[in-house]
Amino acid sequence: MLNWDDPLAKFNEPAFKPEPTEHPPRAGDGLVTNEALMETAGSAPVVDPFPPVSETAAAIDNEVEVAETPVSYEVEATEADLSGTGLEDIEMGAERIQVDDKKIINCRADLNQLVPFKYEWAWQKYLDGCANHWMPQEINMAADLALWRDPTGLTEDERTIIKRNLGFFSTADSLVANNLVLAVYRHITNPECRQYLLRQAFEEALHTHAYQYCVESLGLDEGEIFNMYRELPAVARKTEWALPFTKHLADPNFHTGTAENDQKLLRELIAFYVIFEGIFFYVGFAQILSMGRRNKMTGVAEQFQYILRDESMHMNFGIDVINQIKIENPHLWTPSFQQQAVKMIRDAVELETQYARDTMPRGILGLNAPMFEEYLQFIANRRCSQIGLPEQYPGAGNPFPWMSEVLDLKKEKNFFETRVTEYQTGGALSWD
Repeated sequence: MLNWDDPLAKFNEPAFKPEPTEHPPRAGDGLVTNEALMETAGSAPVVDPFPPVSETAAAIDNEVEVAETPVSYEVEATEADLSGTGLEDIEMGAERIQVDDKKIINCRADLNQLVPFKYEWAWQKYLDGCANHWMPQEINMAADLALWRDPTGLTEDERTIIKRNLGFFSTADSLVANNLVLAVYRHITNPECRQYLLRQAFEEALHTHAYQYCVESLGLDEGEIFNMYRELPAVARKTEWALPFTKHLADPNFHTGTAENDQKLLRELIAFYVIFEGIFFYVGFAQILSMGRRNKMTGVAEQFQYILRDESMHMNFGIDVINQIKIENPHLWTPSFQQQAVKMIRDAVELETQYARDTMPRGILGLNAPMFEEYLQFIANRRCSQIGLPEQYPGAGNPFPWMSEVLDLKKEKNFFETRVTEYQTGGALSWD
């Protein structure tokens, strides 16, 4: 807690003040030349880093040749330096931005002008994300810790589910965040969409914080959980699948503007929003939330409940972006490209089904791998229809209809068992 009675000058001081130390002269200090440094390297004489002014002046006179003309520190900014900033060319007196000047990708309009909005849905999703704010520490983990420490509180299969999902999600959300900040943001050339991407980036950091908070609260081995994607094949396979879909966007030399590169961007948006966040997360969500419904690990389950609500919003935003790109660039949505997208989705269903088998080989909590296979096929059909692809698994049903209820946190809870999850601002959210 800050003490506002303290003088404000206190906050202008650095938090860490190193003690003055003595060290030999360094190249670039401005007091010695490189030649002098080489000559003294062997003996390494002690030099006062802050000599008196007169000594400093003498050193400069003796060893530094003062330039006759002032040094200019102006740097000429190139177009590559400013790419995606909206500052490539500031034209005084230019006409104001019109709505029709805006585009999702390959827009040459000023990216620093948020309004007028062209995509009201993007701005609304940003507002919804702000209304959905939460923090991991607000959730009480005491009951989870007591249950985890009880030798008979959980079965080994239940403990495995908790650790495997914390291991996968802790890596997955970091991967999504890195791809978002280092790649996607640069290529989306619409300010209201970027506004939501900034909110999403914060939420991805929040999710990683939540996993760390769960690990710390339960006293789990941090190395085991956070390095699981390097040690456990079931977790590694999904991470390895996603990595190739980051290489184009993260390449600093990659630029949209051609049909080939625009399709690469569209493909990677499908990989992350439709598949990674829209399919790969759902076995873990269902497993953890099913435990919460049985009054087990309710704190972890509540963390995942908030995370699922965030991820649903991320996925829906990404699908809107994908569909808007299709509308503005219909030449990208070729039959061959659609076949590639279908194959990506089908491959993802296979990988996630195998993850379900690996994490619950014997069935648990009334759940089993065949149920998850149908659930994933049901989800895949929904994802296909959301981006205009034909459904791939006719007749697939939803064995977990209760999952839709998880998104609704505006329901009464036992105050003494868990916290009330409805924020005052959260009442404005609509999940229809």
